[in-house]
Amino acid sequence: MAGGEAANVIEIRDLTQRAEFDEAVELQQRIWGFSDIETIPVRFFVVASKIGGQVLGAFDGDRMVAFLLAVPGIKQGGLHYLHSHMLGVLPEYRDHGLGRKLKFRQREQALSRGIQLIEWTFDPLEPRNAFFNFERLGVIVRRYVENQYGRTSSVLHTGLPTDRFVAEWWLQNERVTRVIAGEANRPSKVVERLPLPANISLLRREEPAVAREAQLRLAAGCHQAFADGLAIVSFERTETDFGYLLTKWQ
Repeated sequence: MAGGEAANVIEIRDLTQRAEFDEAVELQQRIWGFSDIETIPVRFFVVASKIGGQVLGAFDGDRMVAFLLAVPGIKQGGLHYLHSHMLGVLPEYRDHGLGRKLKFRQREQALSRGIQLIEWTFDPLEPRNAFFNFERLGVIVRRYVENQYGRTSSVLHTGLPTDRFVAEWWLQNERVTRVIAGEANRPSKVVERLPLPANISLLRREEPAVAREAQLRLAAGCHQAFADGLAIVSFERTETDFGYLLTKWQ
């Protein structure tokens, strides 16, 4: 069944069986093209499922077409949270809201356990991810980590350092509930805007040196802005660029 036809009949459920974990490992390789050494193994899925993490799968009939993996964490001061390590959707099932459905199920389960915060990392040079995280989920970003995973074999990383934003999803924050309700996510006052070229995805493939320069500029801008107490709270596109919008965050 094609992804568009399947969008309304997808079943999302917890993964508990070894065969299901095997499928999730296979999906990693199909989605990201990781080498064997970079693929999260079955035993990690097993451990996550037994220590308070989350292992969710989305199924079109008997076929797994997406998965989500999260592990529990404790911050300094004792705050319990979830680190959402992976969310992958097969290409033919993208752009039908499946990732959002997985995140909503994750949020529902977390709140039922008294957890208020879920974090994950994402690539600042991927506008699709930025739009999803800021405009569809309502995350904020106050941390930029350079080359978090080292250079990988994935064609999606195009040989660049794996710089990452750390998304904070405060599950009952007013901004999050408004975004989930379908309201616009725009700060009342934008203090700073950090831009990237509109064609950054093309530059990554065809002019990696130029893409790297853009990545370095963004890193420097983020480090300074975050040190000044700003947070990225929204994302916008124009004809010439896309930009991260920052404001003061309490």
